Amino acid sequence: MTYLPFFSNPTAARHVHLNNSSGIHFALHHPRSPCSPAPFAVPLPFSTVLSHDAARVQALTSRLSKTTATISRASSSPLLRPDAVSVPLSKGTSLGVGNYVTRIGLGTPSKSYAVVVDTGSSFSWVQCSPCRVYCHSQVGSVFDPSASSTYRSLPCSASECGGLESSTLNPPACSVSNVCIYEASYGDSSFSIGYLSEDVLSLARDLRLPGFVYGCGQDNEGLFGRSAGLIGLARNRLSLLSQLAPVTGNAFSYCLPSTSSSGYLSIGSYNPGRFSYTPLVSSSLDESLYFLRLTSITVDGRVISVPSSMQTIIDSGTVITRLPSDVYDALSRAVAAALKRYRRAPAYSILDTCFVGSLSKLAVPPVELIFQGGAALRLPAKNVMIDVDESTTCLAFAPSGDVAIIGNTQQQTFSVAYDVGRSRIGFAAGGCG
Repeated sequence: MTYLPFFSNPTAARHVHLNNSSGIHFALHHPRSPCSPAPFAVPLPFSTVLSHDAARVQALTSRLSKTTATISRASSSPLLRPDAVSVPLSKGTSLGVGNYVTRIGLGTPSKSYAVVVDTGSSFSWVQCSPCRVYCHSQVGSVFDPSASSTYRSLPCSASECGGLESSTLNPPACSVSNVCIYEASYGDSSFSIGYLSEDVLSLARDLRLPGFVYGCGQDNEGLFGRSAGLIGLARNRLSLLSQLAPVTGNAFSYCLPSTSSSGYLSIGSYNPGRFSYTPLVSSSLDESLYFLRLTSITVDGRVISVPSSMQTIIDSGTVITRLPSDVYDALSRAVAAALKRYRRAPAYSILDTCFVGSLSKLAVPPVELIFQGGAALRLPAKNVMIDVDESTTCLAFAPSGDVAIIGNTQQQTFSVAYDVGRSRIGFAAGGCG
């Protein structure tokens, strides 16, 4: 892997590499890792992480069931009324604290920004000065459009403005000066509103993407760590993946690290021979999310059947894997039976299969998630159970509605390849450093 220091900020150069034959390689950080370029201002209790995770899943479930009542803040935003742009708004609550963090370069000259990475989102945005309504605290300076010679806001007539609703789940609005206004929402009270824009995205010395379409956020409410914004990798023409596909190919892979390991995000070519694959599944529920088919689960060799009608999403931003209640109950009973010699502990937040003691002291049974085509995640103990405090360990799964969600706790330290061009997802063990 050749190291290329392409940013004017030397800190950023440590986060992105370019291999001439295998696309772009980003360093990826756990959101609560001490090495994260955008750490939380104060440590988050794990119970807070779980409550945010529950809200994210609720928002995803509402999105899939088409029951979310869309209330567009953009249509009444102060950005539409120049005489009201200085009105302060209260801080929101983030639903995406389980996301992972990397760096990108933006503008001319290029400057480095730490952003969260989300496979459940299609739209990318960064906080922009003058932050006419609200910007949360971030590492480094907020992006200044006036300092970039290649920045351009997009008019309401632009085709990208017309495509915003499929990307952000909210209709666009139009300012009095004919600038397209986006709203990207992630749940009950987490959102970014701003101007639809384009600029140069810099990813390596020899790889720049002119005309990268993103949001220049003027009202960004939520606890997004201290990141500058978010990049979306879902399947939509405005996502980062789709915009890079003509240059790098329509694929990406990652290894989500634990708090003590290092991970990566690679966009473009990857080594296909080391992965076992399962087909991507089309779903009428949401064409932008990544659906696959979970066919069974094994606990210490015992098979737990999964209904063939069950739909499953894989998502980098959901922390705890969700399973429909009947499947979850079977998994919980099987794990509890294997751990019957240990004393049970009370439920912890959304986790109800808990035991007294730390993970290192429990003989956790091997668990496998088996997918259509035979691809499998053979989960080690740390991907099955999780220490929620110094004296309690819980099963890192929770019950949900009809749709299963493979969360990032189960994905940690595996390499996961999203080969969108070939309509498949691959898994390989031992991906993180």
